[in-house]
Amino acid sequence: TILLILGFLSTLAVIALIAVAVTQNQPLPKNIKYGIVLDAGSSHTNLYVYEWPAEKENDTGVVKQVEVCKVEGPGISGYSHATEKAGPSLAQCLQQAKEVIPSAQHKETPVYLGATAGMRLLRLQNESAADKVLSSVGSTLRSAPFNFQGARIITGQEEGAYGWITINYLLGNFKQVSGWKKLLHSLKSLSETSGALDLGGASTQITFVSKDLSSESPENQLYFRLYGKDYQVYTHSFLCYGKDQALQQKLAMDLQASTSTPNSSLPDPCFHKGYERTINISDFFKNPCTSDKKKQLPFSQLYIKGEGDYQKCRENIQKLFNKSNCPYSSCSFNGIYLPPLQGDFGAFSAFYFVMNFLNLTSEPNPLALNKVTSTIESFCARPWQEVKTAYQHIKEKYLSEYCFSGAYILSLLENGYEFTENNWQMIHFLGKIGSSDAGWTLGYMLNLTNMIPAEEPAGPPLSHGSYVGLMVLCSLVLVSVLLFAWLLFHKPKCLQKGIV
Repeated sequence: TILLILGFLSTLAVIALIAVAVTQNQPLPKNIKYGIVLDAGSSHTNLYVYEWPAEKENDTGVVKQVEVCKVEGPGISGYSHATEKAGPSLAQCLQQAKEVIPSAQHKETPVYLGATAGMRLLRLQNESAADKVLSSVGSTLRSAPFNFQGARIITGQEEGAYGWITINYLLGNFKQVSGWKKLLHSLKSLSETSGALDLGGASTQITFVSKDLSSESPENQLYFRLYGKDYQVYTHSFLCYGKDQALQQKLAMDLQASTSTPNSSLPDPCFHKGYERTINISDFFKNPCTSDKKKQLPFSQLYIKGEGDYQKCRENIQKLFNKSNCPYSSCSFNGIYLPPLQGDFGAFSAFYFVMNFLNLTSEPNPLALNKVTSTIESFCARPWQEVKTAYQHIKEKYLSEYCFSGAYILSLLENGYEFTENNWQMIHFLGKIGSSDAGWTLGYMLNLTNMIPAEEPAGPPLSHGSYVGLMVLCSLVLVSVLLFAWLLFHKPKCLQKGIV
């Protein structure tokens, strides 16, 4: 009987020890949250899926991109004449998001749509059409199984500032460190933020922290609190200075300056020699970016003929930047305040796409300005037929505009923002950083996670003290049983006879 009891107690103690250890040390369930942001740009829409752990760092979620889907067709502003089709165009990408995000979390996953400069222009041109487009996309997003949080036109300031947040988050500039690492961090000046240069089809943004930021233009200043730190940034968005609208502006100025108005042919140094394009005049001047340059012409179509002359192209483009009047201590162009440039800059979106096409982003260090200039000049000088043969996989419209876009980027950075040979190395052209795209949407998501309450981290069933106490108790029981058994079987025979 005693042996049975001892055996039972030993087995019970061993089972208890194993059970407690296994339960306490099993992997904790992942507590992951998801969010969806749609970037409705002037030329196309992208849907991004982000995820982050529910337990936040210093009140800001640790967000990473897990999926991107490019919506087929034009940007939503392209549906101004068929507004009811804007929403359904998003359906395929929403279906892709449904497959990526666990179905149990669909209802709690927020979805936001931010429309940028294309819709800003449409609102200026036709407010009713803009409202109908937003209503259509809102209806589609509401019908999806996600938590619809709104579809709106974001301001140029927001676009610039969220792009700045994205760049600095991905570069690790917001991460907090402690102890000796903090000292090392500060010695290397790694905690400084980088500026952000964003170029879209209809607008361009410049955003950075400047120690010399004055209070003379408060409308160009924004404040953020991220990872326990406060940031004051300068930001400005130039509507109509995205690469597509800049081209429209340049053509309108060329047309205005043309003395041969009876002739519907317009030579253009920013297109390759041998390239021809036809433009409908009625559509051309409907655009808010060109409407102020409207000119009565005796023809309905304009025929553009490429010349492939980089120097003349730059001269034409520079007329877009009015540097004659500056009411502040320093300006970029068009009388807009710009503090002294400071720190490194991440240039993304069309800045990156154009420079990457021209093979100017593959070097580990930024190329010298004169090397960049000579590369673009050589590309512009190539005949159109040769370029078309060399890049057959690229759509003709995009291919034909790389010469202009390259020249425009250099004009914007040099003439507009006054980057020079001395500080050109500060610019880094970025497409992706890690697995995430450089753009404003990740910054938008990061800022929004400040409004998502942090949850208690999933913990083991027992506290550390309780776990240790229970393990000690079970071990004592097991040792006591084994000791008692040992004493029982190792007693002198005379004592054992006495017991009998």
